[in-house]
Amino acid sequence: MTEVVLFHHSQGLTTGVRALAAELRSAGHTVHTPDLFDGRIFDSIEAGVGYANETGFRQRGVDFAAGLPAGVVYAGFSLGVMPAQQLAQTRAGAKGALLFEACVPASEFGGWPKGLPVQIHGMDADEFFAGEGDVDAARELVEGNAEAELFLYPGDKHLFADETLLSFDAEATSLLTRRVIAFLDALDD
Repeated sequence: MTEVVLFHHSQGLTTGVRALAAELRSAGHTVHTPDLFDGRIFDSIEAGVGYANETGFRQRGVDFAAGLPAGVVYAGFSLGVMPAQQLAQTRAGAKGALLFEACVPASEFGGWPKGLPVQIHGMDADEFFAGEGDVDAARELVEGNAEAELFLYPGDKHLFADETLLSFDAEATSLLTRRVIAFLDALDD
């Protein structure tokens, strides 16, 4: 069993984020899904980002993790990648990272820790992931790092793994979920 903290995206802790967490739990893993928006769900990415900026989203995520033991995998969707990546890179004992639809340059948090496994998932024509440089940061992180994998899915949808949103892509989400479970299972060995 691998322990995971899964940070939601800018629209909040939706039923779709909870559904993916439930799939990981049914595969035998412990998954924490902190609600950094205190129950608020937003209809748009922009509204959620605005709220996140007002409430200190990333710091709230870091604060949540302070109460957890070492040996955790940090995961996040889009905006949720910010606390996940920061914690994976800076918190002692991090076990791995799962970055969905976002990635910042590893230099943002002092460089990627040697030997820390990571999977990065995103659509190859997503206006946010591919269009704003995240895919470039992901490629840089993966280059020369045997513990890092980048998975690009065909399409232009952002938040494609959230079944409650119009951007949901069932086929890509199924593949993402299989890859994530295999990643977590391998860390449990």
